[in-house]
Amino acid sequence: MAGNGEKVQSKVKRVMHEYKHGELKSGGSGKKVTSRKQAIAIGLSEATGMAAKIPSKSRKR
Repeated sequence: MAGNGEKVQSKVKRVMHEYKHGELKSGGSGKKVTSRKQAIAIGLSEATGMAAKIPSKSRKR
């Protein structure tokens, strides 16, 4: 069984694949996504919607 981190990673991987091929559209307006950061945000948002836990960033002291 895949862990939560792996679920998030696979979701972001799929979204980035769509972004690279110009197939990723934003939710509200349906326009094509042109920003890499926006594509990652969409992937994380969708993973959160699937009730997957997103690992927090490790903090350096």
